[in-house]
Amino acid sequence: MDFTPPPTLTSLTTYLLSKTGKAARAATAARLADEGLRMSHMAVLAALGDFGAHAQRDLGGRLEIDPSDLVKVLDDLAAPGWVERVRDTGDRRRVLVSLTEEGAAALKRLALGAAVVQDGILAPLDAAEQAQLHALLAKLYDGLDPT
Repeated sequence: MDFTPPPTLTSLTTYLLSKTGKAARAATAARLADEGLRMSHMAVLAALGDFGAHAQRDLGGRLEIDPSDLVKVLDDLAAPGWVERVRDTGDRRRVLVSLTEEGAAALKRLALGAAVVQDGILAPLDAAEQAQLHALLAKLYDGLDPT
């Protein structure tokens, strides 16, 4: 049986973006799963690594993670000592979350693994094409409606 998708679909750039994105996400998720992690774990580490400590509520808002789900992710990341949570001395209701040195090392390792996946997905393109694709996708991303 031939499993070639219909040309009506493959002529749609959005279809190709969707299928490629799905493959990239699945490959990255599989790489993270090898370490017992999910994308939300890497997202939290990346946000803390890139932007610094956050109030827990603000971190969840930045990453669009439900507060109850974020607590579980933070529990998972606190267990190996990758994040630290402390009460804000100025407002005891707030919990501040920060990346530890161990968490920064874990993030670096995970980012390298994600780069390996990315290299595999982008292998059909030369370096200039990869840079062009990235620039075009960034432009599309910047134009998305944030709602």
